[in-house]
Amino acid sequence: MTSDRTLESLPIDFWLGVDQFNQQEFYACHDTLEALWMESAQPEKSFYQGILQIAVALYHFSHCNWRGAMILFGEGIVRLQPYLPEYGSLDVASLLTQSRNFLQALQQLQAQNLLEVQPFQTANLTEMCQILSRRSSILVSVPTLQTRQSLE
Repeated sequence: MTSDRTLESLPIDFWLGVDQFNQQEFYACHDTLEALWMESAQPEKSFYQGILQIAVALYHFSHCNWRGAMILFGEGIVRLQPYLPEYGSLDVASLLTQSRNFLQALQQLQAQNLLEVQPFQTANLTEMCQILSRRSSILVSVPTLQTRQSLE
């Protein structure tokens, strides 16, 4: 659902949520986007919800809650599908690619019973992604929200 929405037409609080997401402040991002989500109508309602679900997935991952991370990555990915390739100038395709890689790596390690907490619990989020990448052989990095303008 490529939109006619522009960067300027999305509410300022949405951009606060984007900044929080990109600063890895996932709990704050959830709160910001949840407030927008609760007050909005479609098509923005599902768009906000999908992004906040991915933010919560990353929050769960950073706290070694693998099951919660996998569930919310899956829900966020499904919810954002209709907004491909971009919405409101946000590069949804890139976010979904990064999120799918993350989910695939988690699922692979879970299937191999390699998702023990020990090596992850003392690592920061970037280090956790590196451990996940090494163990799964799937390149994983912390997803970011990018706009079309930031890519040009």
